[in-house]
Amino acid sequence: RIQMPIFGNGDIDSPQKALQYKNKYDVDGIMVGRAAIGYPWIFREIKHYLATSEILPAPTLQERIEVCRTHLKKSVEWKGPIVGINEMRRHYTNYLKGLPNIKEFRQKLVTLPSPDAVNEVLNDIGEYYKGYEFERLPIQIVNYHEKCAL
Repeated sequence: RIQMPIFGNGDIDSPQKALQYKNKYDVDGIMVGRAAIGYPWIFREIKHYLATSEILPAPTLQERIEVCRTHLKKSVEWKGPIVGINEMRRHYTNYLKGLPNIKEFRQKLVTLPSPDAVNEVLNDIGEYYKGYEFERLPIQIVNYHEKCAL
């Protein structure tokens, strides 16, 4: 019989779901997909939760802005200024999810033509929401396998 590692994948969007998946299916590892788009902190959160059973605090606004800046910089370096900026537009919503009344800032971000202009708006967001703390939304654990007829 062949021995090979088995990895779980599908709707893993929280540390709790990662643990639930690992325990229920006895997998060797977990793969995270869409949940990491605009929220790369999910990997450290899962790692920490699996090791300690503790939920980490949500990333701060400053962390989110700095990762957004880094992502923009790398995108422009890799794809060039036009494509890099255009492709980043879809990510701003995820990085800034949870901020009240963010629509006006987001509309600016998706129309700006240069990294410098984007960074100015990110500075404005940092000032406007200074001291804002993101809340953890309650996670609803759903057993998708019981809901689907195979």
